[in-house]
Amino acid sequence: MQVDSKAIDKFLVELLTEVGTRLREDSIKKMSVATKKNRNDLVTNFDKKTEQFINGEIKQAYPDATIVSEEGYGDLVKDMSGLVFFVDPIDGTMNFVKRGDNFASMIAAYIDGEPLNGAIIDVMDNEIYHGGKEIGLFINDRKIDNPKNLPLVEGLVDVSAPMALANKFAVQDVIKKSSGFRVYGSAGIIFGHLLTGKEVMYMSYLAPWDLAAGRVMCEAAGMSVVSIDDAPINMLESQVVIVGTQKVVSEALKTLKTR
Repeated sequence: MQVDSKAIDKFLVELLTEVGTRLREDSIKKMSVATKKNRNDLVTNFDKKTEQFINGEIKQAYPDATIVSEEGYGDLVKDMSGLVFFVDPIDGTMNFVKRGDNFASMIAAYIDGEPLNGAIIDVMDNEIYHGGKEIGLFINDRKIDNPKNLPLVEGLVDVSAPMALANKFAVQDVIKKSSGFRVYGSAGIIFGHLLTGKEVMYMSYLAPWDLAAGRVMCEAAGMSVVSIDDAPINMLESQVVIVGTQKVVSEALKTLKTR
């Protein structure tokens, strides 16, 4: 299947620009909040409305594509053949509800299982990280260079709070070797930090829509994206993922205890 990466990039940027505008306006309107799996797993009326809008625009522009999305308005995707989009309408819903900042919207495109394009908008800062291996990486209209391949001792790391507090996989040993530990509550925000060299590693349990856009861009930037046991990433399953510079991921895999 032939696809135009530049055309998809332009489409994603225009779509997320509109999404950002809508969410900044929505953030001052009445919000309806519900829970999903537990009291800290929130969903709002804006998550659902945003996903419906994004998925509708994708289906209009790419009617043969399938969509994997968080809130249930996508397709039942059983394999990665053809053009597959991943949609996370509001990444960091707790931040959206409680803080009104540090949340993102993310879209990615994969072709026959291979990462093609990714785009993430930091909604309140109105910055869109976008691109892929074929076209390079950008923040809005500005092309960015790949981050330095720093070792663990020279960088900050982000690990999901539950994983760090429970010391899953002995992850505290990795944290102790780093320059420091941060938690932001949004994969999209963290991927922006990784792409600009502000942090050197992110480790968390991620659903496909949490990972898809960041994976595209981090791999395009020369970073490593691996599962906890260094097995190939399965884009249709949730899994523990490590993303970071090649040096850091190599160090982390040697330090973490998976058995």
